[in-house]
Amino acid sequence: MAAAVSSPEVTAEGQEPLLSPGEAEEEEESRDVVETQEHYKSRWRSIWIMYLTMFLSSVGFSIVIMSVWPYLQKIDPTADASFLGWIIASYSIGQMVASPLFGLWSNYRPRREPLVVSTAISVAANCLYAYVHVPHSHNKYYMLTARALVGFGAGNVAVVRSYIAGATSLTERTSAMANTSACQAVGFILGPVFQTCFTLIGEEGITWKLVHLQLNMYTAPVLFGALLGVINIILIFAIFREHRVDDMGRQCKSINFEEESGVLDQDAEGNVDHVAVVAINFLFFVILFVFAVFETIATPLTMDMYSWTRKEAVFYNGIILSVVGIESVIVFLVVKTLSKKTGERAILHGGLLIVLVGFFILLPWGKKLPNIQWQEIKNNSIPRTTSTEMLMPFWSLQAMQLPSNHTVEPVGCPITQSWCLNTPMIYLAQYISSDVLIGLGYPVCNVMSYTLYSKILGPKPQGVYMGWLTASGSGARILGPVFVSQIYTHLGPRWAFSLICGVVVVSLLLLEIVYKRLIAFSVRYGRMQEENC
Repeated sequence: MAAAVSSPEVTAEGQEPLLSPGEAEEEEESRDVVETQEHYKSRWRSIWIMYLTMFLSSVGFSIVIMSVWPYLQKIDPTADASFLGWIIASYSIGQMVASPLFGLWSNYRPRREPLVVSTAISVAANCLYAYVHVPHSHNKYYMLTARALVGFGAGNVAVVRSYIAGATSLTERTSAMANTSACQAVGFILGPVFQTCFTLIGEEGITWKLVHLQLNMYTAPVLFGALLGVINIILIFAIFREHRVDDMGRQCKSINFEEESGVLDQDAEGNVDHVAVVAINFLFFVILFVFAVFETIATPLTMDMYSWTRKEAVFYNGIILSVVGIESVIVFLVVKTLSKKTGERAILHGGLLIVLVGFFILLPWGKKLPNIQWQEIKNNSIPRTTSTEMLMPFWSLQAMQLPSNHTVEPVGCPITQSWCLNTPMIYLAQYISSDVLIGLGYPVCNVMSYTLYSKILGPKPQGVYMGWLTASGSGARILGPVFVSQIYTHLGPRWAFSLICGVVVVSLLLLEIVYKRLIAFSVRYGRMQEENC
């Protein structure tokens, strides 16, 4: 970067004012000054701290996801499989509640405050999770609280996204958002890897009686997550600085800056296109919804269609999802270059089409039926699904399928799912092809949604808006498993995947309707040309 005309002053805290002090004329001149190399490095160091925060947030979700159920059974025998659904959903519920709150906070105060507080909440929640075995009763509720608080702390995703949007120019935005999503994806991939490494400690592990701490395969991952959170807080204090540039990359004042005098960026004048904002929120909800369905359906679908045991389903799907995660990281990196040639809107359209094809492939074809769990038939009769069972969550029905007197785990499509008798099986080639396509389309849609959203909002404070976008994604992750529990369990994959295809088609139609409105704030008001974005 080129050097500026004059060197900026440094505050007592070691921060650089984003505009040179002086009279209004000097301030206006400073808007055309190219940022110094020192300011550029500081800005990107802060952005990298945001990447780390995003990575740790996703690790906090995935690092215990495989061990929650066995740990829950160990600490509280009264917990049934249906309660597991609430524990898994509590993370997203906490994040959905917290995201707009932290976003609002970051609009009016230095972003370091909500970042540190949210990370501290996650650290405390992870420590609580490590101690849920201590109480003599109601242990499952302590675990529920711990996971909800971890999700609440993960609401800082809105702060991270809004900071990156405000600290990058339009030409930098797509790359920065792609890197953020890549860090999030890597966190989701490495979380289960960390969990697998900690299984070497075993279920008993080591007990530190003085502080009632059991260090085992269930608690070590969350304590490791708490340690990473503490390191994150230290780095936020040591390295993170408030920076803001306008859409063309010029330094401008930030309302989050501690020494702010109150003069705001004149480029922020103008109204946000709320039709485009609502459209992106809906599209993002759909994208997260269908991916949540994809994640949730993997284990039960493969157990039903291919007669895999629980252990085989977890192992093989773990490998498949890890490969999909690596594929997603590669896509995040490639899409940065591709967007410069085709534009974000066209890539989002293409991503949705790929997702549509991925779910269309999953529709059952052919004539071969899946293997049936005949062990479940009693008195040579086929049970029917009652109206009461229709209201039962997916995990409860799965729990019903393994009576206590079974010594060998039954495999195949359970007879409690009446569609198993007349729905063709989904071939393994279909399933893997679908995984590849969804693993390609989802990251494209994810990063393009965030990028378009931040550009539509422009130079205005984005904390609350990013909070609502994050909340819509969290809501989708809650409703996705609920959708699976009802539609797939009772009506089968044909209905489930047909409805998903219908939802994606509606999203494509909406994208066509609002296509011309999904443009950058500065382009909308004629301050920049679209090809320069």
